[in-house]
Amino acid sequence: MSITSVSGTVPNTDRIEDLPEDGATTPSGIDTAELGAILLGRWPEARKAARERAKDPRFHSQYNQSFQQQRETTFQQLQLLRDAGPAKMGVPDYVGGTLNPGANLSAFEELVLADPSLQIKSGVQWGLFGSAVLNLGTKEHHLRWLPGILDLEIPGVFAMTEIGHGSDVSSIGTTATYLPETDEFEIHTPFKAAWKDYLGNAAVHGKAAAVFAQLIVKGVNHGVHCLYVPLRDDDGNFLPGVGGEDDGRKGGLNGIDNGRLHFDHVRVPRFNLLDRYGAVDENGEYSSPIPSPGRRFFTMIGTLVQGRVSLDGAAVIANQAALSIAVRYAEQRRQFTTDSDIREQTLLDYQRHQRRLIPRIAETYAMTFAHQQLLDKFHEVFSGEDDSDGNRQELETLAAAFKSLSTWSALDTLQEAREACGGAGFMAKNRLVELRADLDVYVTFEGDNTVLLQLVAKRLLNDYSAEFKNADIGVMARYVADRATEAGFNRSGLRKLTQAFSDSGDARKSVNALRDPDAQRALLTDRVQTMVGDVADELRAVARKSRTEQAEAFNRNQHKLIEAARSHGRLLQWEAFTAGLEKVQDPDTKRVLTWLRDLFGLSLIEADLHWYLAYGRLSMRRGRALEEYVNRLIARLRPYSLQLVDSFGLSPELLRAEIGGTVEAERQAEAEEYYRHLRASGDAPVKEAKPAKDPGAQTRGHHA
Repeated sequence: MSITSVSGTVPNTDRIEDLPEDGATTPSGIDTAELGAILLGRWPEARKAARERAKDPRFHSQYNQSFQQQRETTFQQLQLLRDAGPAKMGVPDYVGGTLNPGANLSAFEELVLADPSLQIKSGVQWGLFGSAVLNLGTKEHHLRWLPGILDLEIPGVFAMTEIGHGSDVSSIGTTATYLPETDEFEIHTPFKAAWKDYLGNAAVHGKAAAVFAQLIVKGVNHGVHCLYVPLRDDDGNFLPGVGGEDDGRKGGLNGIDNGRLHFDHVRVPRFNLLDRYGAVDENGEYSSPIPSPGRRFFTMIGTLVQGRVSLDGAAVIANQAALSIAVRYAEQRRQFTTDSDIREQTLLDYQRHQRRLIPRIAETYAMTFAHQQLLDKFHEVFSGEDDSDGNRQELETLAAAFKSLSTWSALDTLQEAREACGGAGFMAKNRLVELRADLDVYVTFEGDNTVLLQLVAKRLLNDYSAEFKNADIGVMARYVADRATEAGFNRSGLRKLTQAFSDSGDARKSVNALRDPDAQRALLTDRVQTMVGDVADELRAVARKSRTEQAEAFNRNQHKLIEAARSHGRLLQWEAFTAGLEKVQDPDTKRVLTWLRDLFGLSLIEADLHWYLAYGRLSMRRGRALEEYVNRLIARLRPYSLQLVDSFGLSPELLRAEIGGTVEAERQAEAEEYYRHLRASGDAPVKEAKPAKDPGAQTRGHHA
């Protein structure tokens, strides 16, 4: 049995407000083949091959095992993945690869459909440990270690995070001190807060680690560098000076053996310093192609950005899976009779259910198009197409923004989808609860989301300040005047959106203005610029004061800065969605996707409506009209919901959720057939008659 959209749900077009905005007829449907091809992005073959692997039961999650058994199962799956060879797309030809970074990450992201533990385990091995050797080492390091890393002879650990400085990597306590008498580095964790923690592969499987430490040469600390450090012998025993603990069972991702590591004056050869950006020669002299310690640090950390890029992609796919399950179920599940005593209503015909799912479909499309842009940028940098410093900084900022928004969205969407499926959503066989548990940690690893948004905010502040770097006194005076009178806002063309209507408050004209893409862009952009400008003004006022006063001012504005960064990321997603519309050729598909883009943009404005009203960016009349129009837009999109999620291309074999197939439609058909036969037989019981109304009841109740 196939799942089809429920008939009779095309939006009412008797009212002028409900007509399609371009005056065209209601679209007959979506070209899911064309749209699906667009959503696969620039490396469709890599994604398709990964999805075929994800259908193989040998790669599937095994949640019914103990966490110790899950670890061994995941390691066996990793060996199967090694044999399939996708990791070789990420390395150069001289170590047996093809160096196609975009294809490599595209395939990696799809692993979340098979087993998130396998995805992250492979990410630790090849995406973190392997990438540290590849991107921070030289060709000699590559030839020495990458073959063993690729074929799993050297299961590895990415040892950056410390208990005491999780997100503050520049302040880590582990040291790597150069010993000229033996031409070695001595790795040491001087106190417990410097222990490396939450490390995949550390508890059981890791034989070596990429260890990040403060590099000390001749009494000078040159900042954080990375060294290759052996951990265990072939029997799995720690080498002398190396110690560790098992982190044990976690809230999710229990196929990964997370653990702690510490080092007691462990010595490694000078060669083990991954010295692409900072080297020590045979005379004990330190040198670096990047003189600035700060820039050097961010360059080294920036080479490892692929973890954030891939988590963004995995979160997008998790959203697609959750919504595919929830929408397919909502198209089949019937509950309560409304306009019929015989046939119950499907869940997706209820406005509240539409409100729960359809805006999240819009958000997921925006995230998908945004991730495609991020992946293109990543490929430019790491394939060498454009490895400029500016492009690297742009990549770091985009990755920080999108990873934060998409991983938070994944948790929200998985939870909402779970609730929207009722008790069925809570059953493990329908995957939603287990996916949510596994993806929970995505919001805090590879960079805590709040910290990452602060990084984005600082970039926005720097860009804002750069506009005035060479400004003379006259320019600054005009800027201050503009800020005081909002003259700059008036010139932007936004002012017309804030005016109350002189045309008797025509609601149609109100929403016409809001669904104009230029108006949406202007409103979303102005929120970011205004928030950043407000903070910049406050920080500029204390620029010549003490460091303590400057720090206090920054802390006072931290919340506003993070909200500005969040809004900036959403603006970029909206722009990516808008750019993605240009790829669509089929006119009906493009019209539906335009509505979906409008829903995303207007939902963002609706979520922050208090701000737009408080700052006078929208009138109260238009603010009130916004909710009604969003509801109409959702109703207009309702008939296409199933086609929109089908375009994600996630078959029942990939979703592996009972309610993501046709089981509920079959149950409903069986029940409907039963009642049809029962009515036709004449044996159907009659309903109990309502008792006659007692005319004296109201009087007696009143006197009582």
